Amino acid sequence: MKSIKVLVPLACGFEEIEAVNIIDVLRRAEIEVLVASLDKNRLVKGANGIRVETDYEIKDVIVDALDMIILPGGHGGSHILSEDETVQNILKEMDAKGKNIGAICAAPLALHRAGVLKHNYTCYPSYEKEIREEGYIGDKSMVVVDANITTSRGPATAICFALQIVKKLRGEESYLRLKRGLLADFCE
Repeated sequence: MKSIKVLVPLACGFEEIEAVNIIDVLRRAEIEVLVASLDKNRLVKGANGIRVETDYEIKDVIVDALDMIILPGGHGGSHILSEDETVQNILKEMDAKGKNIGAICAAPLALHRAGVLKHNYTCYPSYEKEIREEGYIGDKSMVVVDANITTSRGPATAICFALQIVKKLRGEESYLRLKRGLLADFCE
C-alpha cells in the first residue's frame, strides 16, 4: 500500500472533536498523520480544555513529503492558523503544487486568507461572513469538494469529512470499509 502523509497542525483553541476524529479515521485507513504544533510547546490546549500532545513542531515538517494538510476548526485555533506565517506558506505551496488541502468548521477562513479556497465551500455557520458568501454551500452538504480543496461544517460532520478524505486518498473500497466499521451510514 502506498505511503500517504497528512499534516494536521494544532493551534491553541482547536476543536478537539474535529482534530481527534480526523486523526483517528485517517490512521484507521493506514494514512500517516503528522500532528504538529505551531511552536515549541508540543502540548496544545483545545477549545474545551483538552490538551493534545503533538508529534512535531510545524517548522520541522517537510512540505514536499506531504500529500495533504488538514486544518481542524475551533474559533481561536482557526484565527491563529489564519495568521500563522508558516501555516499560510504551507497552504500556498501545497496549493501551487496541486496537493490536497482540507479544512473544517471555522478553518476555511485560513484557506481564504492564504488565497487557496476555491469557489464552492462550506464552513461553520456565520464564518462565511468573514470569508465570502459567494460559493458558500451552507447546510446543503456536510462536505464540499472543489478541486483539491475539501471543506466541512463542524464537529458533528467530522467523521463524514474524514471519510471523504479517506475516499480521496485511499479510494472507494477503504472509504466503504471504514464507513461500515464506524457505523457512519449518515455520511454521504
